[in-house]
Amino acid sequence: MIKRVTDIPGPQSRALLERRQRAVPRGPFNVAPIFVKSARGASVEDVDGNTYVDFAGGLGCLNVGSCADGVVDAVREQAESFTHTCFHVSMHEPYIELAERLNNLTPGEFPKKTFFANSGAEAVENAVKIARNFTGRQAILAFEDAFHGRTLLAMTLTSKVKPYKFGFGPFAPEVYRLPYAYCYRCPYNAQYQTCEMKCAARELENFFKRHTAAENVAAVIVEPVLGEGGFVVPPKEFLTELQKVCRANGILLIADEVQTGLGRTGTLFACEQFGLEPDILITAKSLGGGLPISSITGRAEVMDHPMAGGLGGTFGGNPLACRAALAVLDLIERENLSERAAEIGEKVLERFRRFQQKYQIIGNVRGLGAMCALELVKNRETKEPAKEATERFTQSALERGLITITAGTFGNVIRTLMPLVITDDELEFGLNVIGQTLEEIEVGG
Repeated sequence: MIKRVTDIPGPQSRALLERRQRAVPRGPFNVAPIFVKSARGASVEDVDGNTYVDFAGGLGCLNVGSCADGVVDAVREQAESFTHTCFHVSMHEPYIELAERLNNLTPGEFPKKTFFANSGAEAVENAVKIARNFTGRQAILAFEDAFHGRTLLAMTLTSKVKPYKFGFGPFAPEVYRLPYAYCYRCPYNAQYQTCEMKCAARELENFFKRHTAAENVAAVIVEPVLGEGGFVVPPKEFLTELQKVCRANGILLIADEVQTGLGRTGTLFACEQFGLEPDILITAKSLGGGLPISSITGRAEVMDHPMAGGLGGTFGGNPLACRAALAVLDLIERENLSERAAEIGEKVLERFRRFQQKYQIIGNVRGLGAMCALELVKNRETKEPAKEATERFTQSALERGLITITAGTFGNVIRTLMPLVITDDELEFGLNVIGQTLEEIEVGG
């Protein structure tokens, strides 16, 4: 399954790294010091002939795997007809068909409309624009440990300072932040089920008294499961209470499903598992099967409020990306990939809990579907983050043939974003590597 031909990085990757250093600024960070030659499903080969199992999935963009047959065929067929028109100049059917599909598939039994952009950050920015336009209000509430993108407004909504926000201010105004239901690191030092969900309705009520009135809040934007913030799964009550408060105060609820969407958590959208019917739902990443596209789907009356010309972008809803997205939705349905995500998650969490019993460095295990995480700590009592050990983990796992990525505000979370088409053998290999790497780190100190 895994072939090791050279040291990692090999000579061709090292030569390309030198070119990268000369041609590309240092700002774009690279997890693995390798250059890819080919990839299929959950398998990756680098330019030196080394092969790997992929537990990163292009940062969550490859739920259907690399080079999925249906996606490649759809893109090829579309490319032979036309590659671009700009939807605002000359329209095309794939845009309309994809909008119809998402209107039907997203949660909520009410009329919806969808339009398209290129990235998660663009979807966030447009969702906020629409919410402000519809409500006539200015304020937006986001959460601690949230990640919503790197453009100015999206970066403002993002919580983590380094490296995402450091030195890039001033930031957009009228953005406020509340604690997320991060039960392992509860800011109130309370225990779930006896905490009365202070971080939900009660905190919002206090916020409206102390910071800005509810009548000034256009929207609350929330990830049903934190992505970059550490794969934190909140109690269901947290999100349902949040939805109640929004409804009671005329505040729109924006669900950021950029990372949780398209089957990752065991349902097509994570909102389905929390009983959420957001006013606006955004997704991106895996929607295009590797091509750049994001969607903004919302209540028809909300989406129709901006004037003609108020929304758009040159490449949003590019025909190649739309055809790829349609093929992705077909593949998820045909191959039952949401159900497969739930199966993967059960296997991963079961193994992670065994690791937790064996290795003291694991402070917390959590997940929803195939969106699972290990939080590494120096001490289980103090919960001091083990950031350096987490960084060593990714490099050591790579040496063993597994591509992994980290997460968390403290940089101490190992997250799983393997393609949902991963084989049982590849999954077992990856979990074995994680166990071997944890053993090495715990024994080595």
